Amino acid sequence: MIDFEIQRCTRHCAVTGREFKPGEIFYSVLLPDGNSWKRLDYSAESWHGPPDGCIAWWRTQMPAPEQKRRWAPSEVMIRCLEELAERPDQADFRYVLALLMIRRRILRLEETRREKGMEILRVYCPLTDAAYEIPAVVPPEERLQEIEGELLNLLEGDEQELTIDPDSAHASNQCPAR
Repeated sequence: MIDFEIQRCTRHCAVTGREFKPGEIFYSVLLPDGNSWKRLDYSAESWHGPPDGCIAWWRTQMPAPEQKRRWAPSEVMIRCLEELAERPDQADFRYVLALLMIRRRILRLEETRREKGMEILRVYCPLTDAAYEIPAVVPPEERLQEIEGELLNLLEGDEQELTIDPDSAHASNQCPAR
């Protein structure tokens, strides 16, 4: 299989230079350009059919700008990571959550080691001054979508659901993997 690099939408009409508005219908075409492809986008008013030499064209709509994501507070993820330690059936979810927390710099990877044939991550949380050991349980292919949904529920929960109790410094929502 051959992969082709095709540029993203320019967000502007190739004829008028006008920027497309959210929800606006426009047309895109692919034209050969040496050893690659050139994409041109046309507003509906400027569209008079595909140009000569075009190998593909399509009608599409400019998406609305994404709202800024509201991530769950770090405390929510930390509590969920701690609760999942008691759930061996959720070890794969806990591993993926830990990797995400490392990427977001909530956790710091201190070491990896092999124990009884399994890789173990030792991570440190500066926020709680706690260390955690996370077995590297890679989820099976069929479980990936389920874990993705659970993570989205945890990470992008409604602002009202993700309130912090000032007395306990813990978030009030529940870990989705329960």
